[in-house]
Amino acid sequence: MASFVDHVVLHVRGGDGGHGCASIHREKFKPLGGPDGANGGSGGDVILEVDPQITTLLDYHHSPHRRATSGSQGAGDMRTGKQGEDLVLSVPDGTVVKSPDGEILADLVGAGTRFVAAAGGRGGLGNAAIASPKRKAPGFALLGEPGAGQDLVLELKTVADVALIGFPSAGKSSLIAAMSAARPKIADYPFTTLVPNLGVVQAGEARYTVADVPGLIPGASQGKGLGLEFLRHIERCAVLVHVLDCATLDPGRDPISDLDVIEAELAQYAGDLEIEGGRVPLGERPRLVVLNKIDVPEARELAEMVKPELEARGLRVFEISTASHEGLRPLSFALAEIVQTARAAAPAPAPARTVLRPRAVNDAGFTVTRRETDHVYFLVRGEKPERWVRQTDFANDEAVGYLADRLATLGVENELFKAGAVAGDEVVIGDGPRGVIFDWEPTLLTGPELLASPRGTDLRLDESQRPTRAEKRVEFHGRMDAKAAARAEVWTERED
Repeated sequence: MASFVDHVVLHVRGGDGGHGCASIHREKFKPLGGPDGANGGSGGDVILEVDPQITTLLDYHHSPHRRATSGSQGAGDMRTGKQGEDLVLSVPDGTVVKSPDGEILADLVGAGTRFVAAAGGRGGLGNAAIASPKRKAPGFALLGEPGAGQDLVLELKTVADVALIGFPSAGKSSLIAAMSAARPKIADYPFTTLVPNLGVVQAGEARYTVADVPGLIPGASQGKGLGLEFLRHIERCAVLVHVLDCATLDPGRDPISDLDVIEAELAQYAGDLEIEGGRVPLGERPRLVVLNKIDVPEARELAEMVKPELEARGLRVFEISTASHEGLRPLSFALAEIVQTARAAAPAPAPARTVLRPRAVNDAGFTVTRRETDHVYFLVRGEKPERWVRQTDFANDEAVGYLADRLATLGVENELFKAGAVAGDEVVIGDGPRGVIFDWEPTLLTGPELLASPRGTDLRLDESQRPTRAEKRVEFHGRMDAKAAARAEVWTERED
């Protein structure tokens, strides 16, 4: 059974908002005491938070579906619905959050860093909040919004100061075990280490972390031998240490050729790597070379032979033995010096800032687009219209009429006229196939005359009392004629 997972697909959804309540206050001698329906509670968010005690994504491998608590419905007597609780998911330091198509959404580094993975839906307004001087007792309430949901790809990139890299069985696990309190699995066969191991090294006053990256082989940068999964863990390391096996018995291998192969894979991987956050490119990070297993006489002779050539390349070389601990102390202090230099050169973290982006003066907050597929329709997109549609109870005629009035006030009808829409055309509000479809009919009747109908109804949606288009035109022109006559009368009085 797997005990370490560094790549998972997580399905998250925020909690749904609670519905608002449509209620009328009633008591003795006050049968209609006014609306007292309260708002519904908002749903909880799904939040990813860095926890230093977590080192793997294993929990989300076994349980990839996570959902926050929904808010409860409002009630009469102004009793607001309960808010949904946020669901906080702990992730390791260095977790990268991506969309399924590879877009980076968040890079979670540092204890306590948070990212809202799925926002909860807001609660619907009760009829007490909707009431106005003209609509004194609404017979409806707004529905709660559903919580946002999405699929996320979580990738863990180890956060360490030093990365130990090299061929399988080069002695990397033995080295980290000798330098720190880490106890990785050590055996005499290749690919004993399948997951990164972290160790903390104390060198004088300096303390730094070392990562034992699983063995690399030729073709790792193209994914051979799970190379991409292993190379990912060196991206955040400030120092790279080549651990070269001087006692290998494999034909065609020696410390120089091993170094060249690993460097070629690093160069290929660095070429495809996007450097984030002002980090030093992978090819420019400081390197050390460790010639391991010099406790074997033949390995010591080989180390002494290749050391001058490596130093001629400008590399610092250390001859060590993880079995006898020879040479480990100078190596630990050399690494401490480089790590401290890298930390001092690292840019200071940018202070958290709140960026305000006011809406442009000519931004109506929505768009109207004419679409032609197998038929012609008009697509309305915008945060407000789509939210209003989600919160509308289409089983309640008064709620539908309220939506029509809000859309008209926002200017949707004017834009539909400009786009060439006529009565009876199909209008879609929302995301294409998942949007809400209407047969558009311009709103010609608005105002207090519609509020005389019983609560929960709307004259414009009552087929029995609904005026025809011809009647609407007559009424509309009649009002215009009456206004013109009134203006003429005023001017006549002024002339007299």
